[in-house]
Amino acid sequence: MNRPKNKRSSSRKPIALLLLLLFTVHHLQAWGFLGHKTINKQAVFALPQPLFEFYKSHIDFLTEHAIDPDQRRYTDTAEACRHYIDLERYEKAMPIDTIPKFWKQAVEKYSADTLFAYGIVPYHVQTMLYRLTEAFKSKNLDRILHLSADIGHYVADAHVPLHTSINYDGQLTNQHGIHALWETRIPEISLPNYNLLVPFAHYLPQPTDSIWSYLQTSHSHLPTVLANEKSLTQSWGSNNKYELSTLSNGKTIKQVKAEFAIAYENSLNHMVEHRMKDAITAVSSFWYTAWMLAGQPDLKDLKGPQ
Repeated sequence: MNRPKNKRSSSRKPIALLLLLLFTVHHLQAWGFLGHKTINKQAVFALPQPLFEFYKSHIDFLTEHAIDPDQRRYTDTAEACRHYIDLERYEKAMPIDTIPKFWKQAVEKYSADTLFAYGIVPYHVQTMLYRLTEAFKSKNLDRILHLSADIGHYVADAHVPLHTSINYDGQLTNQHGIHALWETRIPEISLPNYNLLVPFAHYLPQPTDSIWSYLQTSHSHLPTVLANEKSLTQSWGSNNKYELSTLSNGKTIKQVKAEFAIAYENSLNHMVEHRMKDAITAVSSFWYTAWMLAGQPDLKDLKGPQ
């Protein structure tokens, strides 16, 4: 997304740059590579005909490129803020109802610098939906595929509670590492046991309302995410929470024990699985909505990927 020019004083630019540098480590690899690839892949199977046949023929591309936005963070300084929003910077209590839903109004209220510093995922999803719709209209296969993979990533990110908070890794509550535990460690252990069948995608009459609804639901889970991990850590003891594991390349790493991760997941009543399923439905519905907004073009003659 091209950054809107900030109409305020240029004296704010050094501050904005510092904030952006501080936040480039924010929310690394939401859902992990495995999670994002799984969400995009499963979203294909939630599409109704005739869109299912088109996406199914490109399922490998959509799966492999689901992680492109995470990989771009290392080469594009504008990328990191597209994956999250720190809602507490604007709202002190639920519901989330005072933040402008659209970019122009949000810039007028907060300034572009502030929005970039504290995350723009709901606004970027709106931009991506517009771009994907235009790609469908022009029947540009390359853009359809790349934009579909990308919007799938950002919509999935909006379903992670820790992507809605300034306390994104528990660093403010002495719970460092909770981010990877929730969205990466748990799925890598439990994903084979998940039932990821979801209802068919549906047209979103108000996609902007939809993305904000996903974020509000994610944020509502945040207190439980933090409280349950803290309680479990206290009962297990910090020394019993971790183990050393040797990777295939011979490197030894310290990570949360599988038993702890499973106990945490159970304490959350399988929240991770439920949010992943909701993300699959949402990604599929955004793809379907873009195609509908484009006038339901016939895609049978498109070949690729290119």
